[in-house]
Amino acid sequence: MHKVLVINGPNLNMLGIRELSKYGSTSYDDLKEIIKNHSKNKFELEIYQSNIEGEIVSKLHKILEEHIDALIINPGAYTHTSIAIRDALAALKIPIVEVHITDIKNRENFRKVNLISELCDLTIAGKGIDGYREGIDYLYGKN
Repeated sequence: MHKVLVINGPNLNMLGIRELSKYGSTSYDDLKEIIKNHSKNKFELEIYQSNIEGEIVSKLHKILEEHIDALIINPGAYTHTSIAIRDALAALKIPIVEVHITDIKNRENFRKVNLISELCDLTIAGKGIDGYREGIDYLYGKN
């Protein structure tokens, strides 16, 4: 069975609490359960979340040692600002799916800058938490 890592960036742990009109009422714990249940019998799954850029970069570096077969990443606000996360992603030679709960292209101007999408095999934005399910299905279809 293949191993997939899901990385969630800053403020994703606040799902169900912050900006409900944009991000919905599903809590982060509920999101983790949804992802795990959708991945059952498809992948071995690890879910990781951090609000700290350097911790996310370090986790991306560990992919090279941990035999991770694919990555789903929602870098949150770091999508628009983090060259460090971009550089860490550039070192990876595995399928990468970028997920955003909201449609970042139709939000504030600063959110239209996406530093990582060209490094990803697929970008899913604006589909709510269903974007994670779509990412899992995409990766499952590649295997």
